[in-house]
Amino acid sequence: YDYLTRQVAVQDSTEKGHVGLASYYAQRGESPGVWLGSGMAGLEGLAAGDVVTAEQMQALFGAGMHPLATQRMANLHGPGLTEADYLAVARLGSPFKIHAGDVSAFRVEVAKRLAAYNLLEGAPARSAVGIGERARIRSEVGREFFRAEYGRDPVDARELAGLIAKLSRPQTTAIAGFDLTFSPVKSVSTLWALADPHTAAVIERAHHAAVADALSFLESHALFTRTGAQGVRQVNVRGLVAAAFTHRDSRAGDPDLHTHVAVANKVQTLDGRWLSIDGRVLFKAKVTASETYNTALERHLADALGVQFVDRITQAGRRPVREIDGVDPALTRRWSARRRSIEQRQAELATAFQATHGRPPTPIETLALAQQANLETRQDKHEPRTLAEQRATWRAQAEQVLGGPDGIRRMIHTALNPTRTLAPVLDEAWFTGTASSIVATVEGSRATWQSWHVRAEAQRRARTAGVPTALLDATVERLVTVALGVHSVPLAVPVDGVVEPAVLRRVDGQSVYSVAGAQLFTSRRILDAEQRLVTAAGRRDGRVVDPATVDVALLEVAANGVELNAGQAALVRAMAGSGARVQVGIAPAGSGKTTAMRALAIAWTE
Repeated sequence: YDYLTRQVAVQDSTEKGHVGLASYYAQRGESPGVWLGSGMAGLEGLAAGDVVTAEQMQALFGAGMHPLATQRMANLHGPGLTEADYLAVARLGSPFKIHAGDVSAFRVEVAKRLAAYNLLEGAPARSAVGIGERARIRSEVGREFFRAEYGRDPVDARELAGLIAKLSRPQTTAIAGFDLTFSPVKSVSTLWALADPHTAAVIERAHHAAVADALSFLESHALFTRTGAQGVRQVNVRGLVAAAFTHRDSRAGDPDLHTHVAVANKVQTLDGRWLSIDGRVLFKAKVTASETYNTALERHLADALGVQFVDRITQAGRRPVREIDGVDPALTRRWSARRRSIEQRQAELATAFQATHGRPPTPIETLALAQQANLETRQDKHEPRTLAEQRATWRAQAEQVLGGPDGIRRMIHTALNPTRTLAPVLDEAWFTGTASSIVATVEGSRATWQSWHVRAEAQRRARTAGVPTALLDATVERLVTVALGVHSVPLAVPVDGVVEPAVLRRVDGQSVYSVAGAQLFTSRRILDAEQRLVTAAGRRDGRVVDPATVDVALLEVAANGVELNAGQAALVRAMAGSGARVQVGIAPAGSGKTTAMRALAIAWTE
């Protein structure tokens, strides 16, 4: 709950002292959060579109209760009412589990030493300790625990960091909700920030419509709960319950229209029970939901304003980013510079951290370094600004980049009046070729895939092709069907021959004992490549390096100051002298495999 209200609802604010959402919105002039999702129909007294209050957030995300729990209990009157009666109108199923005492011995020892450090410094035992001293203590305790568990010192920083990360994690995790963030490409926020108020409102409506489309996709494809012993059955639900918070700028003050959607970990089965979300499927579908948003946003903006998106290469080896044609890249870079400076400073801090403590920072320490980088690189703190003040600032900054007001007007006119391109002919040849290309792209990064991977790529292809809005959903569905049914090979799953009755099938006809989207696929090209590897692994006609040459290579490595241990030397001798076409060397991380391979390379080239 603290995370949702302080970090999500109030735009990652670093200031302390917010007493509630209402005061924040009044101060910053932000639009208040609203409730979203088809699951809102099951919450009596609230509806989608209603304003979110801090008390409602606390009830739902803090306790897993009805957002109006306090009000509902206060309105309950009658003789003989018991505590159970009041809880019945307040609860949404079982309350969130609180795992008391789930603290590792490592974390207890770190806490003791932090308290001792504070007392030595003359401070209260529970005072905050600086990141440097905290990291030193964690490293010190981590080395002690490593020696106790393995009987030796860690080989390198990675071994130490791995154990510290493992010991820092709680054994059990209670999940109150899932945070989804929907943010358009920078050119959309740029046009929104500079266009006239009417056009800006159209862009904002398109953004909200795209968010709704993405959430609709999740509800229809990826939202389930689990029932039965050990949650063996995966069943349909009525829809999600979420609180959406839309913000106008980044922490740097640059235009950054984006929406946080806090999805409550409470869903209602078709028979009315409140249970938790099956997070397995939601996690798998997150990239597809993101691509659904991106595609929907392009189409909504094209339909409403006539803008056109084009591919822009931002970094070698990465996918192009589709930006609005006509929006000056220099301006989008100007409003992304703050993020780059933070990332650069964070990298410097991480390097210094490893040099000081002999290990990389843990995820929690990385967050602390990110906050430090943010504080060190930000300009003087400005007072909270209204939308009008923000737009005035952004216009002044844009005039500096574009050469004045005329430059802004020309850019906006160009963006809103692009050169039209012809829509594709969606015939059989297009579907066959595009589906084949989708599978070729997916198999380029993985040996097996699921429908989520294919659907995400299908969204990208439909977006790039400029498929009309009216045909978009059907086009994506057909691409997925052809890519999986024609160009992919399903990996067999055991079939028990049992045909479940309708009561044991989900709405899509699949068994409740199956996991939605879990079917794995590969391709004939992948299978053929694997067979070539298997065949090669059985051959022993490869090049063999004589033992004397290997000895010379090991001596050369030693002469350069690197003494291989017995295991590393044995690995080099085995690989150099086996004659195997395929050979595998397995050893723990940090045990010297790379060093051994350097020696093997010397032996090969002698």
